[in-house]
Amino acid sequence: MNVPTWMVEAQGVRKNYGDLEVLKGIDLQIPPGSVTCLLGPSGSGKSTFLRCINHLEKIDGGRLTVDGQWMGYRLLGNKAYELTPRQQAHQRADIGMVFQQFNLFPHLTVLENVALAPRIVHKIAREASEIRARELLARVGLHDKTGSYPRQLSGGQQQRAAIARALACKPKLMLFDEPTSALDPELVGEVLDVMRDLASGGMTMIVVTHEMTFAREVADTIVFMEDGRVVETGPPDQIFGSAHSERTRRFLTRVL
Repeated sequence: MNVPTWMVEAQGVRKNYGDLEVLKGIDLQIPPGSVTCLLGPSGSGKSTFLRCINHLEKIDGGRLTVDGQWMGYRLLGNKAYELTPRQQAHQRADIGMVFQQFNLFPHLTVLENVALAPRIVHKIAREASEIRARELLARVGLHDKTGSYPRQLSGGQQQRAAIARALACKPKLMLFDEPTSALDPELVGEVLDVMRDLASGGMTMIVVTHEMTFAREVADTIVFMEDGRVVETGPPDQIFGSAHSERTRRFLTRVL
């Protein structure tokens, strides 16, 4: 059996909202074990593309695969058929996602938030799922907050708990949609430190971010997007030091 070369492969991916074309033919290949940062101005399609990867948004053209699987569809002959909601959820369980907002269940403790998905998705026993949850909370520096409720945590702590929750089902891919944008500046560092730790452990990550220092230090590949297109890709040294595109250079000059 051939092992897929790419963890994520996008071929001519298009996405429309009514008459508005948001993604205009995205071509991108992301190898396993790599960190890719998506940069670009607001409205360039970065977050939409991220949501298409795990089929939270249905694409309108092209093809998107994760670890060799066509996300959201199956092929029969020359036709593609959309998977059932249950089948889509099963696919999505292999992809962790961290949003701008923390989306923790307010009526559950931090431990219960992290332990819930493995029990529901993978039918893991409560005791085993809670052991896993405690390990993950310790990994993100929240070993002493297991009995706390989200309202009792700072924004940075809530986002770290959300990362632990996304890791609970042992995903092969992690997606981060501007995970620090809702945080006060002094709390950003604690979340980025957790993400650095994940990157050093070999987790495949795609990160939409405006944190340029993080992108420069941690990413293997920078992707600059504008107006629903990939303008330029390359290693951080090239993009930040001598980007080929004038548009990329103007953007970086403005944000750095």
